[in-house]
Parts: sequence; structure tokens; C-alpha cells
Amino acid sequence: MFDSGATVAAALEAGDADLDDTQRQPNGVDLTVGAVFEQTGPGAVRLDGKRVGEREELDPEEGAYRLDPGTYVVRYGEPVRIPDGRIGFVLPRSTLLRNSCTLDTAVWDAGYEGVGEGRLDVGHVIEVEPGARIGQLVFAEADHDGTYEGTYQGENR
Repeated sequence: MFDSGATVAAALEAGDADLDDTQRQPNGVDLTVGAVFEQTGPGAVRLDGKRVGEREELDPEEGAYRLDPGTYVVRYGEPVRIPDGRIGFVLPRSTLLRNSCTLDTAVWDAGYEGVGEGRLDVGHVIEVEPGARIGQLVFAEADHDGTYEGTYQGENR
């Protein structure tokens, strides 16, 4: 079962997220664009470790990122806190999909805290303003053994 938007908002605000009313949805909280990056170097996923490839932060021009078709990394504008007994998913907002773009994300385990990132796939030129709502965070009830203590704990803070 998924939690209400009020429950998701309360969990984020119990951390240090500063949400406005437009971000609160019936079944989740909208996350905004904090920064956009283009990967410039290779990464690695290996049995003995991982490495995120080098990337360049893009600058908005005339108040917006003008993104050509391709793949980007978007850093969300809000710190996220996944409470005990929950798992977090970020889904793209429908306007993004209707503009030939999508947002790919990973699961956030119980206990994760940080300012996360997702992969933004752009199928057609789009302008995205910093602070625009891009994805919706939802929580689902989940049994778990322990909480997240991985490499990305506290990232981008």
C-alpha cells in the first residue's frame, strides 16, 4: 500500500525539506530540479566497487536549461528522508512524459537520507526551469532487515 501525500510530506519536513503547497500531491510529493549535469567521463560498476563518471554541471540560459535530446543527470532540489518501514520511488510527472522525456530512478531504501539524483532522458528539445517540479516521490510500506547505510547516505548535502 502507498502512503498519502501528507505522510510523505511529513517525513521530508521532519528532515530539513522546505516544501511549498504545490509540491504536495494526494499520493506523494513533487521533487524539483536542483541541478542538471551531463556525464563527461566513464563510470564503473564492478564486483569490487563502483565509480560515478565525471560530469559537468550545466548552467541555465535565460532562466532555463535548454536540453537537446540525450541523457542527463538531474539532482533534485529537496533533501529526502525515507522513514523506517517504508521504501521510496520517484516517478516522472506526466508533463515530462507528454514532452517525450522520462525520468529513471532507483529504489530508496528505508533509512536513506540525502539529495538524490535521477537519469533524465530527453527525446525532444525541452526547456526546464530550475525549481520546476519534475518527479513525484511516493512511499510504500515495506518489510526490511536493517536500514540503508550505503555509499550514497547523506549525498549532495
